[in-house]
Amino acid sequence: MSLSGRKKEVSNKKMTFLESLYLWTIIKGMMITIGHLFTRKVTIKYPEQVRTRSKVYRGQHLLKRDEEGRENCTACGLCALSCPAEAITMTAAERLPEEKHLYREEKYAKVYEINMLRCIFCGLCEEACPKDAVYLTESKVLVPSMYDREDFIFGKDKLVMPLTEAMKNAQLKNVN
Repeated sequence: MSLSGRKKEVSNKKMTFLESLYLWTIIKGMMITIGHLFTRKVTIKYPEQVRTRSKVYRGQHLLKRDEEGRENCTACGLCALSCPAEAITMTAAERLPEEKHLYREEKYAKVYEINMLRCIFCGLCEEACPKDAVYLTESKVLVPSMYDREDFIFGKDKLVMPLTEAMKNAQLKNVN
């Protein structure tokens, strides 16, 4: 019985000799193959010609900073929970009084790692973040090529926005 609740009748009709040779099916398959031989190939000459990216393209991850250079991430864990590939891991820690200039809230991500071999660049981590800390950039390089699996686990050293870039963003916001 199908999902719609209707019964399907299946016939166990015996195939004829010509049907059992599968000759007609082979001819139809060959016609499709021959048809592809005469179509124009889609080729991009990469260094000279760059493929245009769609408007919803999501590149490499970035952990944002605010105008004062403090990290936005408060280690709430919503990005890790929303990740369907379970690529994000984090460890939360309490901020010390002398670290007020580094982190916005009392809690921060002591360890924040993304396994780039597991990440599917879906953007759900970016949408789930209430503090706008995770951002998928428009960079053309998704993940640089490496040889060891450990090199594909990006920590805060590779993910946190450089301080100079955060200051530039703050100046652009003040101008607008």
